[in-house]
Amino acid sequence: MSVFTMRLLAGISAALAFLLVFYSFEFPPVDSVQRGYRGLAMEEISNPRVDRAKVRANVLPEAAPPTDKAGQKASSVYTNLKVLGDMDANELLRLMTDMTTWVSPEQGCAYCHDENDLAADRPYTKIVSRRMLEMVRYINGSWKTHVVDTGVTCWACHRGQPVPANVWYADSPRTAQGAAGNLAGQNVASAAGGLTALPVDPFTPFIKDGKEIRVQSGTALPGTSRVSIKQTEWTYSLMMHISKGLGVNCTYCHNSRDFFGWNESTPQRLTAWHGIRLVRDINTQFLEPLTPVFPASRLGPTGDVAKVNCATCHEGVAKPLNGVSMIKDYPVLVGPAPARTASAAPVGAK
Repeated sequence: MSVFTMRLLAGISAALAFLLVFYSFEFPPVDSVQRGYRGLAMEEISNPRVDRAKVRANVLPEAAPPTDKAGQKASSVYTNLKVLGDMDANELLRLMTDMTTWVSPEQGCAYCHDENDLAADRPYTKIVSRRMLEMVRYINGSWKTHVVDTGVTCWACHRGQPVPANVWYADSPRTAQGAAGNLAGQNVASAAGGLTALPVDPFTPFIKDGKEIRVQSGTALPGTSRVSIKQTEWTYSLMMHISKGLGVNCTYCHNSRDFFGWNESTPQRLTAWHGIRLVRDINTQFLEPLTPVFPASRLGPTGDVAKVNCATCHEGVAKPLNGVSMIKDYPVLVGPAPARTASAAPVGAK
């Protein structure tokens, strides 16, 4: 090998090494905020550059300007109005204008309505949107344990798109070839599991089936414990999703000295506890029953409907839209609270 070739290869190697080191660091330097007890590494790490991008991506559109009251209920002006019929007719038009901005700014009203017959229950998107309006009112009225008075609108998930960017479908069974055998739902690159060897679908067991989220056993006797390494891996996969979906560290909710203990966790852990149950509730009550309404092209590989998870609303920030109230201009989107609470607080929660 000539001296020139050796020098060329050495130069290329040095350049590659430099690029590897350069892109291994985050720029500008990251910030840290102590969120818990001193000496326990309970810091929240953030990158100002990434934070600025998140602020730009989490902006609530301006509401349509207020209108003069029509003096008539919407149900007396429009036919086949099964939701929001008690609204003022002009206020309903204002809300429909904003809903178009939230969900279908390019497609317009025709995305949910037959332009030749606005009262008709077609296309299928009208049936879906009606149920989604009921869902929004239910969330705002029944799940203040998670959304408090900030609330949600269609924008919380859709962000100007007919289909929200962050939805999930049941994962298709995957098997490896040869001696590797069944992949057991993991060891495949998956964004849900943080591109690790963790399970690729943490949503089905925890968000759909409602299994207990457990890592540590409550007993020392192996014969009575149902906590396993497999369950721990599934739990970590879900936690990876929550961490990325909210743009936070584990210590946003947990005390790193005792991840399991509620009495040393931050208040945000209880909010997240309710959030997981909120997601289960709306997937079960509102989204999964709509499966027959959707065309096959809108279903997942196993024939299930698109469902929500933490990232659907949060979009990488701890509070959707950084905590800006979404319902202050739309009090009609707050439905009546149920006679009893949807779920109790976890044992040991403070």
